[in-house]
Amino acid sequence: MKKSLIIMFVLVSLVAMSFIEGRDEPRFKNLKVLPKNTNKHQLDSVMDHFTAALGVKCNFCHVRLNDEQKNWDFASDDNHHKKIAREMMKMTAALNKKYFDVESREGWQTSLYVSCFTCHNGKPGPQVFPPAPKAGQ
Repeated sequence: MKKSLIIMFVLVSLVAMSFIEGRDEPRFKNLKVLPKNTNKHQLDSVMDHFTAALGVKCNFCHVRLNDEQKNWDFASDDNHHKKIAREMMKMTAALNKKYFDVESREGWQTSLYVSCFTCHNGKPGPQVFPPAPKAGQ
């Protein structure tokens, strides 16, 4: 009887520990366009793309708190650029689905798609006109 209680206790402990160890990464707050199950690596990758494609830093879209540690409130919608970024994400997704859904087209051997960089070219605002030709060209 004692042996079976000890075995049962060990099994219950192992099951409980597996739930603690197997927990998903914390969910991010206020994801409205990105999937709710986006993990830290995926979110960092998306934010790195925005940084490079628009030539901006985190404060372009996110709000910094006025505390001593200068923490961020990444979930806040107080910065209007964040709202615009969400609309741009929806727009590029729609364009890619409608015009560049290459997986459903036979014979296409390249990845064509619209991204933030397509229009922004490393600038905060979309570039409407091509750059002026360099002198001597």
